[in-house]
Amino acid sequence: MIQFSIFVSSFFTDHTWFLGEWKGFLENSSFSLDDLMAQLVETVGSKGVVKRTEFVRIITRALHSLGYEEIGTLLENQSGIPLQSQEISSFKNQVLAGNWDQSVETLHAISLLDESTLTSQASFLIWEQQFLEFLRDDHILDSLNTLRKKIAPLDINSNRVQELASCTISPPEDLNIESRPEILEKLHNFLPPSLMIHPARLESIIEEAISLRRLSCLYHNISDRNVSLYSDHKCGMSRLPCQAKQILHMHVDEVWFLQFSHNGKYLASSSKDESAIIWKVTDGGEVLFGHILGHEKPVLSVSWSPDDDQLLTCGEREVIKRWEANSGRLLHVYERADFGFISCAWCPAGFILAGTTDQSIILLDLEGAELDSWKDYALRMSEMAITNDGTRILSIYEDRSIAVIDREKKEILRLLPQEGYEGLISRYEGRISTRFIIRSCLGGLEETFIASGSEDSRVFIWHRGQRIPIMQLQSVHTGTVNCVSWNPANIQMLASASDDHKIVIWGPPS
Repeated sequence: MIQFSIFVSSFFTDHTWFLGEWKGFLENSSFSLDDLMAQLVETVGSKGVVKRTEFVRIITRALHSLGYEEIGTLLENQSGIPLQSQEISSFKNQVLAGNWDQSVETLHAISLLDESTLTSQASFLIWEQQFLEFLRDDHILDSLNTLRKKIAPLDINSNRVQELASCTISPPEDLNIESRPEILEKLHNFLPPSLMIHPARLESIIEEAISLRRLSCLYHNISDRNVSLYSDHKCGMSRLPCQAKQILHMHVDEVWFLQFSHNGKYLASSSKDESAIIWKVTDGGEVLFGHILGHEKPVLSVSWSPDDDQLLTCGEREVIKRWEANSGRLLHVYERADFGFISCAWCPAGFILAGTTDQSIILLDLEGAELDSWKDYALRMSEMAITNDGTRILSIYEDRSIAVIDREKKEILRLLPQEGYEGLISRYEGRISTRFIIRSCLGGLEETFIASGSEDSRVFIWHRGQRIPIMQLQSVHTGTVNCVSWNPANIQMLASASDDHKIVIWGPPS
């Protein structure tokens, strides 16, 4: 191949008339000189973009990395394509053997490397390893010589030089010295990939290909560990919860809200029938009745504690109750004589956030003592939450606007109207929501999907990258679907709650 390329180059150089003819041909056709030269590079694959030499070298590198040294060497011999140059082989052996002076000399002999990179970063890394190994072996004088004559003259990373100098005066008990293979791995960053192929290069190419295939699959909802290399991956609808698996009938009035626990082992629902229910999810994916939780008024919402051991239920303009999830035992009732509650949420630290009928948001400890309050923020509130770091409160109102409240400053940072606010990423079309509050959710693998109910009795599923739904679930509910919840632990389980008194558990087709 090399001899052929030299021949072509010589032929073109010695025959100017031939070049003139070719120039006229290229100017009058769609064929370019780049196209011609591409033909001189041997490729594999149907598209002609994979260079054979690179392909073989990457396979050889993978064989050596997997421990198949003899097979890797055999491939080098039979293909005539060496994995690396003699200089690189010598460099690697020198680093692994601790021949630091020779390894730096070899680096300087590699013509493709930028000289400043050698003198600044790679050399520093090599001399630092020599210094630390001398210090570990109690060769204090040798370590000082390395620091003064080799590391300091590089005139970089002065803070690290000072740290190393202090080690010679008072060596720490644990020097935290990296192994020589680890140092060699770091030195990869200073060498062009064409000279020193990364051991995991083939794996990274395949992983990237899998990721790209996944992104092109609208229905992808399985772990990448279950993706096979034997064929192009395509999920199809069978990976999504699109078939009704169970219909739960325990509520006797409209079901307004439901939510899976963080660990996916429970489902809680609340209803206009003045009750909430804790359901238990078996390992096999079946949902079983657990405990009924009573109120004196319709129950607006529920909220799971961070550890899923407890559940809050909020009555409409009534009280908030805290329950033990496993037993259904009532633990505490939060009530006020002068106002009722309209929303509740757990804080990450274990406190309780509550929206009240007097247009306030209050923070309570588990015993009901008021820790803080925010006035005039709860008007027409339908739901609220707090960020994981506890610095921001998000409040959603019945007019579908969203307030972002600074917890410490007690001021609204942003008020986001439903329509046309700056920062809107995407809008999803299809569902009907004109009269009632319809609660949607994220779910599936890495929360790739959005699910929502609708006033026309349907459940919609969107891919986050698509504005129109990829799936519509119908013919089960007969009333407005008020709320949906995707099981965070079982990415193929979805629950929906409706005015028809039913809860439907959806799963993949049988």
